[in-house]
Amino acid sequence: MRAWAVGEPGPIDGGPLRHIERPTPVPGPGQLRVHVSVCGVCRTDLHLAEGDLAPRSPLVIPGHEVVGVVEDLGPGCNRFRLGDRVGVPWLARTCGTCRFCLDGRENLCTAPGFTGWDVDGGYAEYAVVDEGFAYAIPDVFDDEEAAPLLCAGIIGYRALRRSQLPPGGRLGIYGFGGSAHLTAQIALAEGATVHVLTRAPEARKLALELGAASAGDEDDPPPEPLDAAILFAPVGTLVLPALEALDRGGTLAIAGIHLSDIPVLNYQQHLFQERTLRSVTANTRSDGREFLENAARIPLRVTTTAYPFDQADRALADLAHDRVNGAAVLVHPSLR
Repeated sequence: MRAWAVGEPGPIDGGPLRHIERPTPVPGPGQLRVHVSVCGVCRTDLHLAEGDLAPRSPLVIPGHEVVGVVEDLGPGCNRFRLGDRVGVPWLARTCGTCRFCLDGRENLCTAPGFTGWDVDGGYAEYAVVDEGFAYAIPDVFDDEEAAPLLCAGIIGYRALRRSQLPPGGRLGIYGFGGSAHLTAQIALAEGATVHVLTRAPEARKLALELGAASAGDEDDPPPEPLDAAILFAPVGTLVLPALEALDRGGTLAIAGIHLSDIPVLNYQQHLFQERTLRSVTANTRSDGREFLENAARIPLRVTTTAYPFDQADRALADLAHDRVNGAAVLVHPSLR
């Protein structure tokens, strides 16, 4: 099969991705082989290609927002049938036995595996997934719309819950790409007032179209104190103004797996009055199911920029340089 793999990690403009040929994978016990139609392009893929996240194996195939059709079933599979449409997400496996798994916090598993990092992902014609970690795709979304839901959507949903936004509260969103534009819609549907801070003019325009109360540059203060904020941009310097924008008792959740260095905090200015700073680590399968149910019920408007499968390197470069509005997706020729 044809695939893209991370060769020598480095700046995306230097071409760290390589076209490769691999044997078509064979599903093992409890696994599905999925014929990929669309794979979302996530900022985590960019961090992997550029080396911010060290590849876990040579020539690993990125991609963890995978939508396709079940083509083969490994021994013991019983959740899905041949021809079913499924999604392959970031969380590929957990141990199921550590104390975090046993008390419902499998996102903190001590021995997890992740699609497109530990195991090959969806920048390929085929992908394999443990059926217990695959999702059924709501019919209301086509393949291009569904792909970003599988990481950008799910992680944004967990970040929203981690921000402890109160009912009818004021939410600040820093950065407005694939994940943020979905999370904003969940918050708006739940009655929040949303203020977006982002450097991309097209993203500010999209935020207002989706119902944000304001949309300013990432360095601008929001027009009112915030009850909660989510930092989607992987820019550590934004932590300080985001904390400063919080009202008393507010919480800032950092949604990304990678963040540049945070400058020195001033306790009185940034944390006093019971402001809280929280990270977000992966997600549970329960998060995923809840999010997809909410996404279908609203339903979310998913804004995508489509790239042919053969242009994965260009898609990541455009993401790096803020040339993508909404979420980038790789589309296989068979879908066109």
